Amino acid sequence: MMLAPKILLLTCLSMLAFAGNSLLCRLALKHTAIDAASFTSVRLVSGAIVLALIVLLRDRAARKAGAAKVQSNVAGKGGNWISALALYTYAAAFSFAYTTLPTGTGALLLFGTVQAGMIGYGLMMGERFSLPQLVGLGCAFAGLIWLVLPGVAAPPLAGALLMLLAGISWAVYSLRAKGAGDPTAVTAGNFSRAAVFALVFSFATPASASLDVPGIAYGLLSGAIASGMGYAIWYTVLRSLPATSAAVLQSSVPVLAAIGGVLLLGEQFTLRLVVAAIAILGGVSLVILQKRVPAAKAGTQVPTQNKL
Repeated sequence: MMLAPKILLLTCLSMLAFAGNSLLCRLALKHTAIDAASFTSVRLVSGAIVLALIVLLRDRAARKAGAAKVQSNVAGKGGNWISALALYTYAAAFSFAYTTLPTGTGALLLFGTVQAGMIGYGLMMGERFSLPQLVGLGCAFAGLIWLVLPGVAAPPLAGALLMLLAGISWAVYSLRAKGAGDPTAVTAGNFSRAAVFALVFSFATPASASLDVPGIAYGLLSGAIASGMGYAIWYTVLRSLPATSAAVLQSSVPVLAAIGGVLLLGEQFTLRLVVAAIAILGGVSLVILQKRVPAAKAGTQVPTQNKL
């Protein structure tokens, strides 16, 4: 399917935004004085504000255009607390993991865990995979295991486990968001609730708090631009993308993050990272591109469109 130039441009921008989250988080936690909990709070609060403004302006424009009915879900009216907790767990584990993980390794662990978790959920719900899909799933899991196995080039275990937790939490959030209504409004509501969790944790641990202007600036860019505006753009282009294309396109995010880490942060590609990336991204693509057999249970469908 040939994408229109506008859709292609917006898709590229959204992938850059998702990769930018990894870069901005790693940049802030490696080169500024901000702590992981404060970065998470700045990111979620600023993301919640931008998403709420986007929904508000969109609904106002729809009313002016004479829409018969506009259902506003700004600032907490969309979403729910359970999904918000999953969102907060993802964001917090993501930030704490990046205190030790290189950018590309963290993004690959996150992406691989999210996709493997959602594919595994499909199997649990009765979806039957073909032999090539099972091979692809095995390659993806093998790549994740290879990436975190002890060795000279292995990432720090604590950071790797935290990023695996972030990936599982995002998979849970994505699965709960399936069919939850207007995705931008629901995300705005969940961000506002997740920001409450983040602020409570930050205020409850004042002794570990550390802030500086550059760190706050990176947090604002991550929340307002890479998260808030990035998600809004992604939801716009999803309407014009087949599900398989949307899922495969997300395979570019760890690669973009790794390239950004090399160019901007002086990080290095390692043989372990390259081998794991080939196994994880190749395995996930093999699962997605193969035609699936419908789930055995009526009404179960596993979303292949998720965000990082």
